[in-house]
Amino acid sequence: MDEQKIDPKIYALYDEYCHSAMERREFLRRAAAMAVVGGSGLAMAQALLPKYAAAQTISFTDPRIKATYELYDSPGGNGGEMRGYLVQPAGSGPFPAVLVIHENRGLNPYIEDVARRAAVAGFLAFAPDGLWPLGGYPGNDDDGKAMQASLDRDKLMVDLLNGAKFLKGHELSNGKLGATGFCFGGGVTNWLAVEMGADLAAGVPFYGRAPEDAGVANIKAAMMIQYAEDDPRVNAGKDGYEAALKAHGVDYEMHVYPGTKHGFHNNSTPRYDEAAAKLAWERTTAFFQKHLAG
Repeated sequence: MDEQKIDPKIYALYDEYCHSAMERREFLRRAAAMAVVGGSGLAMAQALLPKYAAAQTISFTDPRIKATYELYDSPGGNGGEMRGYLVQPAGSGPFPAVLVIHENRGLNPYIEDVARRAAVAGFLAFAPDGLWPLGGYPGNDDDGKAMQASLDRDKLMVDLLNGAKFLKGHELSNGKLGATGFCFGGGVTNWLAVEMGADLAAGVPFYGRAPEDAGVANIKAAMMIQYAEDDPRVNAGKDGYEAALKAHGVDYEMHVYPGTKHGFHNNSTPRYDEAAAKLAWERTTAFFQKHLAG
């Protein structure tokens, strides 16, 4: 279903479904009961559910990359040992390194594809699976969302921080680390910038929660902050974040993509905006190339 044909009320309900404990059955039931313009609320809701197979852009067998799953130690986390998806470009390295952080449902196929895109662009990419202590991403986002919500959040953050450290110190890394992430992962990117200080060279959060103002003084990374225009929940923190970045002299740029909704980079649902996603990714890779060069 084309994005323009989906009623804004269904988009709002989908955002609530994605960011709450609402189950898929309840999401579809409520959508079916809505009076909408242009068709069936149920059909619109079903169209918004991700279609990962159709959204793959880089095959895991692409000759330009080598992809493996790697374990890393995570003291203080939810399980003590974690797993992530490591994708290296062709060649012997070392490579600039980019951590790719998932949304609030674990390491799903979209995030793995983003890691492969980063590797094709010349970066050693690593995407940790925050759900590994529970067995890893379960193969569907509904169970993944519930699993992630059940984890100790502070320990989950430690697990992702340890993933960043693992990547920065990897034998194929040039020692310069960038991080990007989407929604929850965007918020984690901002948090890592605060937490890691000078150990993070560059951060590109996509529509992620802003860090606390007091922590912004710790940011030493160059930051490129990506927002959707129509995303009131996340954008409520935008102005305060920008003021704090300016006040503390952080090297940053901020982009708002007109006409886009939360999740516009994710090409598995109609929220995807092809032109905005392409521009945002081109900006992201150029930014990392600038700040992570050896």
